[in-house]
Amino acid sequence: MTAVAPAFHLLSRKENLALLASGPLDVLIVGGGINGAGIVRDLALRKLNAGRRLRIGLIEKRHFASGTSGRNSQLIHGGLRYLEQFDFGLVREALRERALLVKLAPHLVEPLGFLIPFTSWFERCYYGLGLWLYDLLAGSRTIGRRRYFSREELARLEPGLASASMHSAAIYFDCRVNSARLLLENIFDAARHGAIIANYAEATQWVREGDGFDVRVKDSLDGSQFTIRARRIVDARGPWEGGGNLRLVRGSHVVLPALTRSGHAIAHFHTDGRIIFVIPWGPDNRLSLVGTTDVDHPGSPDEVGISPEEIRYLLGIVRQLFPSAKDLEPVAVFSSLRPLLAAPGASASKTSRTHKIRMEDGVVKITGGKYTTYRAMSAEAVDLLMQDMAPDLVGRCPTAEAPFPDSPRPATREAIIAIAVEHEMAVRLADLMFVSTYWGYHSRWDAASLRPIAQQMQERLGWTGERLEQEIALVLRIGAIPKY
Repeated sequence: MTAVAPAFHLLSRKENLALLASGPLDVLIVGGGINGAGIVRDLALRKLNAGRRLRIGLIEKRHFASGTSGRNSQLIHGGLRYLEQFDFGLVREALRERALLVKLAPHLVEPLGFLIPFTSWFERCYYGLGLWLYDLLAGSRTIGRRRYFSREELARLEPGLASASMHSAAIYFDCRVNSARLLLENIFDAARHGAIIANYAEATQWVREGDGFDVRVKDSLDGSQFTIRARRIVDARGPWEGGGNLRLVRGSHVVLPALTRSGHAIAHFHTDGRIIFVIPWGPDNRLSLVGTTDVDHPGSPDEVGISPEEIRYLLGIVRQLFPSAKDLEPVAVFSSLRPLLAAPGASASKTSRTHKIRMEDGVVKITGGKYTTYRAMSAEAVDLLMQDMAPDLVGRCPTAEAPFPDSPRPATREAIIAIAVEHEMAVRLADLMFVSTYWGYHSRWDAASLRPIAQQMQERLGWTGERLEQEIALVLRIGAIPKY
């Protein structure tokens, strides 16, 4: 396999901040979540007449994928439950994107079987109709055909499941993904094609000046400030955009020791209308990722964490499905916000995942959507930009025909740390533990177990002893499990 050139080096962040301040940009993307990452890659791949490329920048106030885009259910899926809401257009679009992402990034997006237990013949018929429609909407893009199992077959397949109370089951297929890694691959590909990218750079305000914008930026690490000049801005801040057209919905997860044995996930349609997934996860599937909740989040997007009520809710469902799990305790927890289009009267779980992309006085704004459809949303946003500022664009974006390079990940902890620091712009211990890897969610950590990892970053980044202890404390705070 051909090695892929690194997107960044140890001094890239410092150099890129200087480049961002040195001259005008055609487009500045504000926000390094999946939408910002998809848009910057799409823009970087576009070619204009005479071979000219746009000068593109992206800034993120924290680390890439440190928010919603790295802390979701780790799925690329059509959204089976949206069929109940008759949102056929969203499901069809998501199924199309699912098939494309399997093709573009097979090393990151892989098919996974989902078992749906049925408690009655009516449920089998009702959800069976939904599965038939799901496959029908996928058409030739299907990644696996549904199958049905008797209660006895289900018991053999998943002996820990409370099969005695169930009538039968079905299996359908969607995909799992390392969400943070796919986002990083978008960032890396954009950087290789010339985009100027920096993390821990916060846009504190922007002002329209003539035919462009002056964007005031704060370096979140040292507090210094500078100005970026840009013709157009893409506001991809997600929950941080603010405004009355957003509904912030918190989705929370718990990580438990492995519950399933078959290698399949469980999709449980709960009586309250939510669908709860139990997904094989972690090294060698030794863990199960359980989620998600859907609750309104009234607080700041900077302070998002699972509540005791959400933990009890998820554990209650787990113990209902797996009676032997009654004494299992969470290994880890995490939460993120979905910035959805506000819909008066709809519950948090029934609020649509459709999106809205518009231009307002030179700023492209993105609201709503779901991770699976990020690529299509990115193309739509860039098309809107091009109509406004580059009518000489030749052809469409080649993203759909441009697979993500597959560079094997190293096996040793030391090599992974080295790559994260030297080539992935990880500058904090939390960047390594929760983005470059998901180590932070794979086991319970304390200061003593974190210190050897932090010391390896310290050697490469020159941290003081005080800074090292601060980095450890931050990881422990992010990974804390509240009493429930």
